[in-house]
Amino acid sequence: MAIVEKEREFKFTAEDFNILRKLSNDYSGIQVPDERFDMFYSRLSKRVRKLGLSNFKEYCHYLRNNYEQEFTPFINAITTNLTSFFREQHHFDYLRDVVIPELLVRNASTKQIRIWSAGCSTGEEPYSVAMTLLENVPSDWNVKILATDLDTNVLQTAVDGVYTEDRITDLPLNVLKRWFMKSKSSSGHVKVKAELQEIIQFEQLNLIQEWAMKTPFDVIFCRNVLIYFDRETKAALAKRYAKLLASKSWLFIGHSESLNQICNEFELVATTSYRKNT
Repeated sequence: MAIVEKEREFKFTAEDFNILRKLSNDYSGIQVPDERFDMFYSRLSKRVRKLGLSNFKEYCHYLRNNYEQEFTPFINAITTNLTSFFREQHHFDYLRDVVIPELLVRNASTKQIRIWSAGCSTGEEPYSVAMTLLENVPSDWNVKILATDLDTNVLQTAVDGVYTEDRITDLPLNVLKRWFMKSKSSSGHVKVKAELQEIIQFEQLNLIQEWAMKTPFDVIFCRNVLIYFDRETKAALAKRYAKLLASKSWLFIGHSESLNQICNEFELVATTSYRKNT
């Protein structure tokens, strides 16, 4: 697709776009195709306006010269965060029907389960995992979820656990009653119950940089994240996930993703659900 430059409030050229997407790729490994030209303008024009700049050439210059203070807002602005509670329901059904019963046997001596939500966005995924765990694992077990994302803004939403009511309209009534309450501070909003928040640890993490985690995980959710990386980075990430997973543990990826011919350390066991070979 050819990049089409238009008359806009702020001049935005292909050269500006190439500078900005290279900065994004160098930092995060995320591939930015030409199709995201308009998205970059839409997201970043708010930064240009807020900073009182005249065009994107000035913004590129500003970003280079104020890297420490502007880079986080820059990355936050261009990160795509599309999620919902129990998105791709089949993964949560598989977690409930297959994974948890096996872990209750396999981890009986430690009575603990560890899950990582990599690319957790605004928190709907890890909260959905938490609901599934707390509904199906005995109360005397120690269950913990690590939830990470590159974007610090969405992480704050996740930590707060407050959502507009339209985010939960499709959830069953029993789920709504058990896990949500009216927000006392925001009209038209709901808040997740504290017992969900208590088992989740939210942290900012860049997937292509070093990871501090050492403890093996029983399950890793990395859904609709690999799609943004090139083949080499996807393969490297899959191998790193394999190293962090306990023996014969599970990796869930997104509906448009596959590990076929990328990583031979997993076998496909259900729709976009993989299990470590060893």
